[in-house]
Order: sequence, then structure tokens, then C-alpha cells
Amino acid sequence: MITAKTAQLAGRYDVAVIGAGPAGIAAAVAAQAAGCGRILLVDREPEAGGILNQCIHSGFGLHQFGEELTGPEYVSHSLAQVDTRCVDVVTGTFVADIAPDRALTLMGGETGVRQVQSGVVVLAMGARERTRGAIQIPGGRPAGVMTAGLAQRFVNMLGVLPGRRVVILGSGDIGLIMARRLTLEGVEVVGVFEIMPYANGLGRNIVQCLHDFDIPLHLSTTVVEIHGNDRVEAVTVAPVDEALRPILSHARRIPCDALLLSIGLVPENELSHQLRLRMDPLTGGPVVSSTLETSMNGVYAAGNVLHINDLVDWVSEEAARAGRYAADALQGRHPPADNVRLVPGDNVASVVPQSVAAGREHTVFLRARHTFEQSAIRFGEIYTKKVRYVCPAETIAITLKPAFLDRFPGGALRIDIYPRAGEAE
Repeated sequence: MITAKTAQLAGRYDVAVIGAGPAGIAAAVAAQAAGCGRILLVDREPEAGGILNQCIHSGFGLHQFGEELTGPEYVSHSLAQVDTRCVDVVTGTFVADIAPDRALTLMGGETGVRQVQSGVVVLAMGARERTRGAIQIPGGRPAGVMTAGLAQRFVNMLGVLPGRRVVILGSGDIGLIMARRLTLEGVEVVGVFEIMPYANGLGRNIVQCLHDFDIPLHLSTTVVEIHGNDRVEAVTVAPVDEALRPILSHARRIPCDALLLSIGLVPENELSHQLRLRMDPLTGGPVVSSTLETSMNGVYAAGNVLHINDLVDWVSEEAARAGRYAADALQGRHPPADNVRLVPGDNVASVVPQSVAAGREHTVFLRARHTFEQSAIRFGEIYTKKVRYVCPAETIAITLKPAFLDRFPGGALRIDIYPRAGEAE
């Protein structure tokens, strides 16, 4: 574990990165490479690395490091790039407040309550899991109802099984991975139940975690009641109609002793709201420019705090851009201002960043609202890209070249996703 002692904390930093998960580490490494002399990397957890510390399965790092790594291995590779001569890594410490002048109030067991000043700030707080309260499942409050991420921590870090007969609600990637993990530990996973008519995890996880272990996936089905007093005894599941309303006449009761929830992630944006940043209701994160700067000068955002990503490699890549842009701004290097506003159109659930600048290349991340085979993504009249498949569960990354953007006079550029004629499902 890399930590900075209280005595080593400086009164002023060039860059302060909040969150020492993969996004925060990548942003700090990029900022140091861009010439920043003093960087603060702070996290509330006792160790740097974020959620990856409990992800002992492989599948990380192919894009970023060119090899398949486990979560802890990915963290180790990332931290190896941190130059502790110019980066102070402080763990077990909360950022209690950020002032408009980018003064941070830190609070922790070793740091006590300290205030440090920063030239620029990068927000990299990640995301948290949605809980039972978000979907209001009827029933009591027995033990055994938990998020899939908490179950992962119990099994991988504490050596404790959440139950012996488990139902999983939601087909997010953590839930799929835990279905496999629990099966390998001898737990009976009754099935994964998903309210939508499509799975919400990556295709590779559907195959490797469910199909390979004969774990059933029930689409258009949800949990409508939890039974039990001290401990979960059973859940009632029911199919849903096209409006996602449970069809109770077809409900059935499933005995179990644990219910794991894998019903989505929410960007961790308490500090963003505290700063009164402009937020995007479609992503749940701040609105950012092409440089990943938020609506407040000198404050940048990247990773899952900005929008939920599929791959940690993409998180690191995006955060590295934020770190470089933050360092450039600190040193007086400012690219041309954005002059194109990206507007989600038909079948587009969200777009990040929300604006771009002509004359530069940009990577734009989209989410589709519906599943299409053989589709096309259209950026106004300037560019259309054919894609084989789009679905809400998977992020679409599109590179916009200057040659396309230079054709656009500026203003709002609408983005639509549509099935190609004669080829749609």
C-alpha cells in the first residue's frame, strides 16, 4: 500500500485527484508525465486501487497493458507507474469539502483535519451500487439481502459466503461474475432474474459466467416480494409485461437464503453536487467539455464518476486524458474552445463528452436505448458509421476525425442510432 504520512502533506498541490481507483491513478500518472511537480492522490479506502482490489477474476488490462490481469494485478501495474517523488498518495482520508477556489478539506485518521490548496482538481470518485431502496421491493428486512459487490467483498476478501442457495436479481456484470464465483464455491445459484428483455452485462460474461456453468438467465422477470423474518427464506418472482409491470398471476415462490442485487451503478457525485456542477440527468455525472473539464473552471471529471464504463481499461484511458488536460491548463496550454454541442437523438440514451471542438480528434462514448442488429450511428449530416450490433448494456466508442467536424459550422449536432433498412431484427 502506498501512503503519504501527515507530515509529508504539502500546503499546496498543482493537481489534486480525488479517488485512488484506476481512474484516479491514471489521472495522477498522466499529470505527472505532463510536467506537474506536486500531485495529491487521495482516497477514503485504506488502500489504493478501488473496487479492483476485490476483483480476483481475470479479464482486465488487455487494452491498457497488453495482457490479461486480475483486478489486484491491474492495480499493481498501475501503481508501479506512480512516481512517489511528486505524487503524495493519501488513503483512509475523506475529502470533506471543496471550496470554489479548489481548497480541499481533508479528514482522516492520520491526516486529522487538514486543508490543502490545489491548482486544478480531477474528480475520480467512481460509482456505487444501487440498493434495494432504489427499486422498493416489498417484504420485510431480513438478513441475506445485499448488493453483488458486497457479496464479492465477503467472498474474496473476508472468506465468508453470503448463503448456500442464492437468487440474483439483475444481470449487471458484478452479478454475473458472482454467479460464477459462488458456483465455484459450492453455492447453488438458482438463477439470474432480469426485468429487461435483454441482459445488462457484457456478452462475454453472459457466456463465461452463466452459460458455461448452466446457470439460467430469466429475462423480463423480476423479484416482487422478499420473504423471511430474521433471514431470507424465499423470494417471489414474476414475469413483466412490455411496460415492466409484474404479471402476478404467473408469480412463483423460490426458496433461498440470500438475494444478491446487481441492478446497476450510480456515479458517486456528492462532491460534484456540493460544488454545484452542471449535471447530466442521462449519465448521472457532470457535464464536461472535450477536455473533460466540468462547468467549473479547473475541475475535471473522468471514469465512472462521469459515466458508467464497461471496461476498466477505458476508465484508465479516459482518466489519463483528464490528467493531461488538467496539467495543460495549469501550465497555460489551452486547446481551442468547443463549438459543437452533441445532442442525443433517436435511440441514444447518453453521450459523453457533451461538446467537442472542430479541428481536433475526439472519442465519443454513447449508450443505445434499444438493441439493434445491423445498425448505423449518424452524426447529423457529417458522418455515419455502420455497426453490426448495439445494445443498452454496452458502451459504444466512436472516434470523430477533424475531417468530419470541419464540415460542421458549429452549434447543436444531433446523434441518432437506427436500424439499417432491410437488415434490422
